[in-house]
Amino acid sequence: MVYRKDLMIRSILDNDLYKFTMQMAVLETFPDAHAEYRFTSRGTQRFTEGFVRELRRVIDEHISLLILTDDEYRWLKAECPYFKPMYLEYLRNYRFDPSEVSVALTSDNDLDLKIKGLWHKSILWEIVLMATISELYFTTVDTQWMDSACARPENSVVTRYGSFIKAIGRKLEAGNCTFSDFGTRRRRSFELHDQVIKNLAYLKVFTGTSNVFLAMKYGVHPIGTVAHEWIMGNSALVGLRNANHFALENWAGIYKGELGIALSDTFGSEAFFANFNMKLSKLYDGVRHDSGDPIRFADRVIGHYKAMGIDPLKKMIVFSDSLHARDALRIKEHCREKINCTFGIGTSLTNNPEFFSTSPPLNMVIKLHAIDGTPVVKLSDDEGKETGDRDALRVANYIFGRKGLDE
Repeated sequence: MVYRKDLMIRSILDNDLYKFTMQMAVLETFPDAHAEYRFTSRGTQRFTEGFVRELRRVIDEHISLLILTDDEYRWLKAECPYFKPMYLEYLRNYRFDPSEVSVALTSDNDLDLKIKGLWHKSILWEIVLMATISELYFTTVDTQWMDSACARPENSVVTRYGSFIKAIGRKLEAGNCTFSDFGTRRRRSFELHDQVIKNLAYLKVFTGTSNVFLAMKYGVHPIGTVAHEWIMGNSALVGLRNANHFALENWAGIYKGELGIALSDTFGSEAFFANFNMKLSKLYDGVRHDSGDPIRFADRVIGHYKAMGIDPLKKMIVFSDSLHARDALRIKEHCREKINCTFGIGTSLTNNPEFFSTSPPLNMVIKLHAIDGTPVVKLSDDEGKETGDRDALRVANYIFGRKGLDE
C-alpha cells in the first residue's frame, strides 16, 4: 500500500501502542461497555470555524478510510506476540466510525469535542484526534513558525529540527540514559515526528517509540502498556475504592505477565501503593510515574519494594511526566545503583517548546469521561492534572482520603 504523504494520520497504526493493548483488554473483559470521552484545552490557544470544518472533513473523509494492511497485520503478528489471533482479526476488520465523534466551536472559540460509542470501538480515537488537532492547528491557525518558502532546503524547519533532536539524543546517550518517544498526541506534524524517529533510531539508548506505525517503519521497538483510561474504566465497572487492584489483576489475567509496567497515579500514588500488594509487586516488572515529584516518587517506590523484601535493582521505573532531556539526566543520577529507570519523553521530542519558542504546543487532553453513564475521574499526584465531573471528583477525593466532601 502507498501511504498518502499529505495526510496527518498515515495509517491505522499511526497511534500509540497502549491504545491497541487496551482495546484487546476491553474486548475480552468489558465487550458491552459504552464510553464517553471529552476534549479539554488547558492552554490559551483558540480555534476557528474554519478549523472545525476542516477537522470534521478529516474525520469523515480520511480517518474513516484507514484500514490495517496485510503488511501491517504480518508485522504486528511477528513483533507483538502478546496480541492474540482473534484480536488481530478484529483489528483487520476495524473501521473508525465518524458518527462517534461530535465537534463544535464554543462561544469562547474553544473546542467542544466528544466521543461516544462502545468502549472497544471508540478507544482508538483519542490519540488520532489529538495528533490531528495539533497538526491542523499549526497548519491553519498558528502558521508563522513555518519557513517552507526558504530557498535552501537544508535550512527548512524539518531539517533543522532533526539536527536539534539529534543533539538531544546525544546528550542522553552521553549520560547512558535510555529513553523512548511518547510524543504522538501533541506532535507538531507527522513529518516532524517522522524526523524525530529517523534521527534517534540508531542511538543505543533509544529503546523505541509508542507510535506503532513509526516503530514498523524504522525497525524499532513499539513501546507501551496501559493508560489511565484502563484503571478509570475499571473503577466504574468493578469498583472505585480498589480500582487499581481490579485493573492490575484484570490486566495480568489477559497478558499473563507481559506488558508488566503498572501505572501508579490514576487516583494518587498512595491509593496505588495501598493496592500494590506482594503478589502484584512481584508480578509486575515495575511502575510508571506520570505526575508529582519524580525524586520523591523514586524514593517511595524503592521503599515499597524493600518493605516487600524485593530487590529494587530487579525492578524498573518508567518516568513519563512532561520530561525534557535535562530532567531525565537528573532523575537518572538520583536512581543510580538504587533502581533501574528509563524515560518516555513526549512533547519535548515531537513539539519542543524551546525550538518553537514563539509558538508553544497545545496543552490539551482527551480523557475518558464516563463508562455506561457512570462518571469517571483521574486524580493524579498533581492537582492541576485532575479531570472529570466536578461532583465525581469531589466524591473520589473523599473516598481516597485526599479531601473532605465539602472541600
